[in-house]
Amino acid sequence: MSEDEQQADSGRGPARRAPVWLVLGVVASALVVCCCSALIGLAVSWSAGLLGSR
Repeated sequence: MSEDEQQADSGRGPARRAPVWLVLGVVASALVVCCCSALIGLAVSWSAGLLGSR
């Protein structure tokens, strides 16, 4: 067995997973950014009269 395989088996290799709270924080931040940008886009469209009835 090579040294790389031994490190992977022992869990001390460079490919460790990030903590769960960090992953959830990144996902929550991405959702906040997406929702806010959608709301801003709708507000700009509404104020420009693009969402009014014809």
